Parts: sequence; structure tokens; C-alpha cells
Amino acid sequence: MKVIRIGTRGSPLALWQAEWVRSQILVLHPDYKVELIKIKTTGDRITDVPLAQVGGKALFVKEIEVALIEGGIDLAVHSMKDMPAEIPSGLCIGAVPKRENPLDVLISRNTHSFEGLPKGARLGSSSLRRGAQVRHVRPDIAVLPLRGNLDTRIRKLETEGLDAIIVAAAGVKRLGLEDRITEYLSEAIMLPAVGQGALAIEMREDDSFVQRLVFPLDHRETRLAVESERAFLCRLEGGCQVPIAAKAEVIEDQLHMTGLVAEVDGSVLFREVIAGSVDQHEDLGAELANRLLEMGGEKILSDILGRAVQDLTT
Repeated sequence: MKVIRIGTRGSPLALWQAEWVRSQILVLHPDYKVELIKIKTTGDRITDVPLAQVGGKALFVKEIEVALIEGGIDLAVHSMKDMPAEIPSGLCIGAVPKRENPLDVLISRNTHSFEGLPKGARLGSSSLRRGAQVRHVRPDIAVLPLRGNLDTRIRKLETEGLDAIIVAAAGVKRLGLEDRITEYLSEAIMLPAVGQGALAIEMREDDSFVQRLVFPLDHRETRLAVESERAFLCRLEGGCQVPIAAKAEVIEDQLHMTGLVAEVDGSVLFREVIAGSVDQHEDLGAELANRLLEMGGEKILSDILGRAVQDLTT
């Protein structure tokens, strides 16, 4: 019997995602044995500090990638939005399954919509991206840091006196908590993170067996959209330290994409759109990033990174 080992974080959402991939593999190969290997990442251990202060995206994948490189697991399942712009040498994204809803949602304690939140409302957010966009549209709202697994963040809505929280729709739906959603936030209010709603099945680049195993799970339109968003991310050299966002969609043979770069306090926000042939999808992502840099994004990024360096040296 062939044994396939899937590496995953141990949170309820991560386990749901890995179990879904496991079930899809077993449908195709019922004679295989597929095991889930839970791996605790640095991001799971550090839950009381904002991600921007402790290293960003790689915190949720590094230990899993080490296990993959060393052969302790055969493939890994990640939330695509947790993947850094650069993937370690020897690894690759073998498949990108069909994307779940990429939008963010508001979960409100008193069923207030985003526009209906009272002045001075306390809103919990786990990212600079969300905080910057909230402050840009509603500077009267107090945005407070919110860390932890999805179920923990929803629980903190009650225990920490928050009026609302913003989380990804995909996680809420995957855990069967849709009844908690107060409002799906439009892209005009809250542009999603790069890769949000998509999964990344990561593997060793030279593992032809795993490549054949996961290839049927790949969804062409989702992969094209995500690759264009990641090209955007790579060009901006972005991570959790910088408020950037992007969402791409494939419509027939065209790719449509929106991106933004913002100041952390939301005082300045640059947004741009681009469209073109899917044959140039990654070029379109990089070109969109270039346009935002020219609009003023380059100064925002250099100022933010300059402040980060100063904080480290003082």
C-alpha cells in the first residue's frame, strides 16, 4: 500500500483544508493510505504579537517546508495567502484547487453592517491590509490587533469587547460558520489579500509521482489568477509588513485584476486596475505593481520599510 504524508498546521481550518485534499486524493486513489502530519509553525506559537512585527507570512509555512525538503512529508497544504512571494529552492506549487470566495466578511456583535457601525466602534483585524482599508473608508473606527485561529478570533469578538471583526470569507465557509457572517465586504471597501480563498499544494520540484497525484486537483482559472496576484506580490516585494492587496479573475481568455498599496494609517491609498490576455497573466500582475509604484506606492513602501529598519535599530 502506497502511503502519502500530507503536512499541515494543526488549526481547525488548516486541518479542514488538508482533510479535503486527502479526501480528493482518496477518491482518485482509494488503494492509497493518506496520512495527515500536524506541524506546529512559528506563527502558531506566537499569538500575542502582530505579524508585521515578527516576520510575516513565512511564519506559517517555514517548518512545514523544512519537513518537505527533508522528506518527512510528501506534500503540504497551505492557505495560499500565507505563502511568501519567494518559495524555497527545490519546492514548487504543484496544484491550486478551485478557489473559494476570496472576499473578506464582517462579523458584527450587534448585526451592524460596516457602514452602520457606530462612530468609534472597536474593530478587530489580523492584518495591516485590512486595517489600512478600514481607516481609509472609516477613519472614525478604532482598529485593534486580533491574532489567533479563526475560531479564536470569533470568540474574541465576545470576550474582548469588540463591536466587529473582519476575517476571510473562505475560512468561515469552510468551517461551516456562515451563519455568523453579517456582511460580505465589497472589493470597493476591502480588496482581498493575494491568494485569499485559494489553497496551495506544495511539493518537491523533482517529485514526479506527487506531481501526477495532485495534478487532477489543479484548477486552471484559479491558478492563472493566483499566479498573476503572486507576480504582483513579488514585484512589490510585499509581505505582512506592507498594506497591499490584489484580486484577479479570469473571464474567458481575459484576466482582470485590481491592486492597491496603502499607508498603514489609511491616509493614502492607491488603487489601479488592469486587463489583458491570460497568456500574459504574470506580466499583467507585475505591470499592475509597476503602475502603483509610479503612482506613489514606491514612496509608501520605502517609508514603511525605513520605519521598520529604524524600529529594529532603536
